[in-house]
Amino acid sequence: MSASLRSRASFFHILACFTLLAAPAVAGDRALLIGVGNYQNLPAEFSLPGPANDLIAMQKLLTERLGFDSTSIRVLKDGQATRAEILSSMNGWLVDATKPGDRVYLYFSGHGLQVKDADGDEADGLDEAIAPADIAAGETDWQGAVLDDEIDVVLERLKGRAVTVVIDACHSGTISRSLSEDIAKPIEGARFLPRPDAKPVEQALTRGLRIDLALVDKPKLVEAGVTAWSAAAPYQVAWDDVRLPTADRHGVFTAAFVAGQTGDAADANGNGLTSNAELLEYVKSQSASYCASQEQCGNLDPQLEGKPEALGDSAMVPEKRDADGNGQGAYTIAPNAAVPTYQAASAIDAVGDIIGKSEADDVMLSIDRPTTMKAGEVFKLTVNSRTAGNLLLFDVNSQGKATQIFPNEFAQKITTLAPGVPLTLPDEYYGFDFEASGEGDGIFVALVVSDAVDLSDLAPTARSLKVEVDARETLSEIVARLQKNWTEDLDTRGIHWSVGTLRYRVE
Repeated sequence: MSASLRSRASFFHILACFTLLAAPAVAGDRALLIGVGNYQNLPAEFSLPGPANDLIAMQKLLTERLGFDSTSIRVLKDGQATRAEILSSMNGWLVDATKPGDRVYLYFSGHGLQVKDADGDEADGLDEAIAPADIAAGETDWQGAVLDDEIDVVLERLKGRAVTVVIDACHSGTISRSLSEDIAKPIEGARFLPRPDAKPVEQALTRGLRIDLALVDKPKLVEAGVTAWSAAAPYQVAWDDVRLPTADRHGVFTAAFVAGQTGDAADANGNGLTSNAELLEYVKSQSASYCASQEQCGNLDPQLEGKPEALGDSAMVPEKRDADGNGQGAYTIAPNAAVPTYQAASAIDAVGDIIGKSEADDVMLSIDRPTTMKAGEVFKLTVNSRTAGNLLLFDVNSQGKATQIFPNEFAQKITTLAPGVPLTLPDEYYGFDFEASGEGDGIFVALVVSDAVDLSDLAPTARSLKVEVDARETLSEIVARLQKNWTEDLDTRGIHWSVGTLRYRVE
């Protein structure tokens, strides 16, 4: 639908965002799966039972859902995963055996850690790293870790490939007395090795520094096509699921990551396509559920780094599709993808894939007449949010164009929504009505952002109602920014935002 000024000026629309999709396996595709639960030079209390089960689950995911042939997967488990073998396999198996256009998959399950930064490229003076099986403790630091800088070099050599990196570990610098009476001792289930000379620290002193493996503040790698998933945000801890018997344990993140791509549990909008954004929201919800049951867990916000335009792309080939990509919904090949990936052909269906969140009536949209309207009918929209926040309201039409309804050039009262206090548009200050125009389906999209995130470059407060933007592109950029970490509080966490939608039709 469009609304119009009384002069019938055309009105409303939005969208786009992340993934690395399953394609038929080809000779050049390569996957390297690394799982270390037993460490040769560390006491038994540092062992993790989960990585062994994680490797089995990831192999099954790659072969059964992501289209990898078993012969294209190399597995390094425990003693096989030495520093030398990890680096050799990254360079030989992943780089030398592939070419531009191939898929490359790198997975690690085990302990993460930090070591003193040797080249001065880290703001906090520490390099992030993963722990190979032969890591050893020196007097003041770990010896033999695989550094993020070394992984960066490998990723740079993989330019032109469709690269997915998945890390079920963490690099937290704030394992303090709030988690353990002895900072140098392991915490059951925590996938982090404290530094040998670690001392308790005040969490507030180190909050806000960004720690992620390989991709944070390295936009060139993202632009080169690397998509990276990690189990936790900076200064959070990744976990083995300690609720399970020891032999059955797995990584909390890996279990959710696999489950989200195995069935339809992560398909929030039920269109038969599980997008990258939907998969991210699913693993976040499963991780939050785990933390709610564990006193020591705190916050747990899995991360996704990659190109925003891939957020609405399928995380794997949609099931029940024919040769044209049609199944429960209609799908199309995503443009400019390194390997074939799918997205909803309908711009209306794509909204849910890009946003990723299941709607839980946190934001409710209503219209003062039936949602099927005749062209020329006048209407008003009402937004009611359960939480306070800044409102972004768009209208997306079936052609994939979006109009920013709020804020806009006519809105004189751009204030934060109050919980449970409805906002009706247009209000008395507009001086005109919204009027249904055009023909076909459309969707209103309301985003309520509770944290002070600056989105003015993507959604200017005085944008004209006559301006149409590409819905997929605009929504993808906005959602990608809302997926970043919030570091203004004492606890690192995800940005607080919620969504509501309302479909309509103009006849």
